[in-house]
Amino acid sequence: MREEALLTALHPQMVQWRRYLHRHPELSYQEENTSRFVADKLRGLGLEVSVRVGGGHGVLGILKGGKPGKTVALRADMDALPIQDEKSCEYSSEVPGVMHACGHDGHTATLLGVASYFCKRQHEVEGEIRFIFQPAEEVCPGGARGMIEAGVLEGADVIYGVHLWTPFAAGGAASAPGPLMAAADEFFIDIQGKGGHGGMPHATVDAVVAGAALVMQLQSIVSRTVDPLKPAVVTIGTIQGGSAQNVIAESCRITGTVRTFDEETRELIRGRIEEISHATAQAYGAAAKIQYMMGYPPLVNDDGETERFFREAPGIFGADQVIRCDKIMPAEDFSYYLQKIPGCFMFVGAGNESLQAVYPHHHPRFDFDESAMLGAAKLLVAMTQSYQGWE
Repeated sequence: MREEALLTALHPQMVQWRRYLHRHPELSYQEENTSRFVADKLRGLGLEVSVRVGGGHGVLGILKGGKPGKTVALRADMDALPIQDEKSCEYSSEVPGVMHACGHDGHTATLLGVASYFCKRQHEVEGEIRFIFQPAEEVCPGGARGMIEAGVLEGADVIYGVHLWTPFAAGGAASAPGPLMAAADEFFIDIQGKGGHGGMPHATVDAVVAGAALVMQLQSIVSRTVDPLKPAVVTIGTIQGGSAQNVIAESCRITGTVRTFDEETRELIRGRIEEISHATAQAYGAAAKIQYMMGYPPLVNDDGETERFFREAPGIFGADQVIRCDKIMPAEDFSYYLQKIPGCFMFVGAGNESLQAVYPHHHPRFDFDESAMLGAAKLLVAMTQSYQGWE
């Protein structure tokens, strides 16, 4: 196939771009050099390019085809994480304490490769293709909403995105219709008591005891409030209080995260956390102050576009290598795009034990099989051409 040969020829360049980006990572909302790198490549391809899209470091490249037709949007994220790279390889991060530990360097390089492919076949493009390079996926409130507010989806008919995913072996792909990735919310609970001498507890209100009780009470939300047929997680990440072994703590802070797949359950859990926190603190003579941050909404794939994935992906990866995956609890702000227009978010396997690409996402030794970028590029091309009705 012509497209396969052309993308295969572009793959070494994708690898080169990815390794450059891996050596020079930038944190969320700080992707200045990354966006400049992307914009320069897009301009070199002859695309219409907008920078600082959404009030940050977003980049939008627009390709107008030689024939009328539909508008397809393709998205990649660009930001890195505050993690020290512990890999030993020639493309390890050169920025202390910052690394691409989630594959966003690969997503960016892949989409640049896809842009190169379509530019070489511009006269055959039926409609318009928008290449969205989004900053700040890793940190709420995320970069997607700013990109949407800047108009990157105006007039677009559909959107696709891929995630290179090391839990799946390289050479395969996965997705599912409907809710695929969870909403991710965060809470911060401050318990105020009355401190005092450890030997005189009757004259105090122990914030640590109240906090410990609250941690146990919060565990009952999923087991006793949420419908057992609706997946949900309430995780306490930290509990901090006290300063010495013989001092009763005056304050205690509890932080955690909530993961859900539908808005009804999401609001139910938020309400129960607030109610239980106030009631438990009051039971111990203390007071609770709750800060609750609603993060990314659930990522919900369009049924029709997911069907398209299951039609197109087997031709790339093989029928036995394309699966309908289970819901996963990590979150993605690609969900905001899917609230606006139909689309599909897809996982492309990138794990490879022989290459030590076995570490989980957000791990200091994270890496992926770079051959997965070729599969991801083929998938984005196939989905685009299928939607636009290429012959």
